[in-house]
Amino acid sequence: MEHNLTSDSPAISQTPSRQGPARPSRAEAEAAVRTLLLWAGEDPAREGLRDTPRRVVKAYEEFFRGYAEDPVALLSRTFEEIEDYDEIVLLRDIRLESHCEHHMVPIIGRAHVAYLPGKRVVGISKLARVVDAYAKRFQIQEKMTAQIANAIQHVLQPRGVAVVIEANHQCISTRGVHKPGVGMVTSHMLGEFRENPSTRREFFAMIQSRSCTAE
Repeated sequence: MEHNLTSDSPAISQTPSRQGPARPSRAEAEAAVRTLLLWAGEDPAREGLRDTPRRVVKAYEEFFRGYAEDPVALLSRTFEEIEDYDEIVLLRDIRLESHCEHHMVPIIGRAHVAYLPGKRVVGISKLARVVDAYAKRFQIQEKMTAQIANAIQHVLQPRGVAVVIEANHQCISTRGVHKPGVGMVTSHMLGEFRENPSTRREFFAMIQSRSCTAE
């Protein structure tokens, strides 16, 4: 059934507005890729690179499809027939693929998303889609973690939300300090996950356990 948003819901980042410079055409985007190839010292006209601008632009449509998705709409269908279930709902190990907004290189990792239901729940696939909606944009991990948690809190109005992201950043592994294998962990806790230490400990124990994962 449809949810009702309250005026005290936290502000969330939805689909960015298209204010500012007009979006370039596909031809202009492909020309920009050719310029980068030239700047790198390549010949965009050689056989192996002739179709590269087209392929890159097509890949960008997939990498950054999150700009066309609205997390609120993804979470809009909820269910109230939950038989008084009031324990943690956790979706663990959601694969995450994003891009660093500072260097435009991949961020690869996984997200753990949990909430304590109030009066309704949402289909678990929608939690994964909300992660993708924010990941498929230029991001920094700290902001993305908070965006996911705030969106769930805003729509579901649960008693608490917890989001943890573990990721590797190619901006640190393939350039700059060149430190491969370094992982970054961020968390954002709301409601009972922030206020109740025992609830927070239960959440971390659940994401660390692997005994319930079916192969």
